[in-house]
Amino acid sequence: MKSSVHKLTRVVIIVLGVLILFSILFYAGTYHPSAVEEEHFISGEDAPTLLPGQKIKVLNWNIQFMAGNTNNHYFYSGGNDPWPTQETIDQTIKEVARVIIAENPDIVLLQEVDDGSVRTHHEDQLAKLLQQLPKEYSNHASSFYWKTAFVPHSAIMGSMGMKLSTISKYKIKGATRYALAPIANQSFLTQQLSIKRALLEVRLPIEGKKALRVLNGHLSAFAQGSNTMELQIAQVDQLLEEMEKNGDYGLIGGDFNLIPPGKAFDRLSEETQKYYNSQGTEMQLLYDKYQPIPTYEEVNGDDYQKWFTAMSTKDKEKIPNKTIDYLIFTKFFEVGEHYVRNDDTLLISDHLPLISWVTIPE
Repeated sequence: MKSSVHKLTRVVIIVLGVLILFSILFYAGTYHPSAVEEEHFISGEDAPTLLPGQKIKVLNWNIQFMAGNTNNHYFYSGGNDPWPTQETIDQTIKEVARVIIAENPDIVLLQEVDDGSVRTHHEDQLAKLLQQLPKEYSNHASSFYWKTAFVPHSAIMGSMGMKLSTISKYKIKGATRYALAPIANQSFLTQQLSIKRALLEVRLPIEGKKALRVLNGHLSAFAQGSNTMELQIAQVDQLLEEMEKNGDYGLIGGDFNLIPPGKAFDRLSEETQKYYNSQGTEMQLLYDKYQPIPTYEEVNGDDYQKWFTAMSTKDKEKIPNKTIDYLIFTKFFEVGEHYVRNDDTLLISDHLPLISWVTIPE
């Protein structure tokens, strides 16, 4: 009897030891950012400083981990295409660089930039992109929102690393990561292994004035059945509202995964409508309070299709069918010319670059 008890005790101890070891390894291999934390940034000593009254150009683009926009219907949207080849990635990086050089923006906001992912050969895509850009784009900051040592999914079975990256021609004096609300109805295990949405703030000094605060974000997808999008938009609003109250100059660009207010929902196919709020888009709050690009009039006018910024990867014809990417400026700015570059970018990403001129107040 005593021997049996000892054997059972040893088994229990071994099992507990294995569970503890697994828990330690699991925690060490997953990403646990704080609600707010400072991020590393690179800023050259000879980088120029923004000036009051200066007109600047901002480019926002979800570059879909440089996968290109052919054969990119992946598992998370119901497809089974393989991950991109090295050749495809290299060619896509060249194309992204080509567009940035042609547009010559002062600030570039990129989403879905891979770094250390098995699906993209463990490369730092920002580093490879910067090698192909002029030296004036050497000021930058990034923030991971997917960072997992091993994802036990049949389509991945390896590490994942994906970040927000903001590139500037001008001096940077600080960067901060803000965690966004998670999808509440996901399991604990899924939340640990999958994307942890965030906003990246980069602060650019303005000579003789407060800084320009630039937010870069990628809000949740597939969050139906929860109030996740409402919570995340409230976080964006809180930051922009704080900037206005402090007299700061603030803007945000990103992939919001939300349609604009007005007629957009009714124009979606029945299949696509299920991914959005039939009772009204959560973007309404930001449209009511700030200066959104594209504007309400633009997304509801006769030329609304030219403001489409994204398309279905399932569609072999690659026809843009919705607006879900935005630039939003606080009230202090004078917003100028803006557009979606859609004439030569359809095969680069499943999102299109959104560009706007804006003037910093005197």
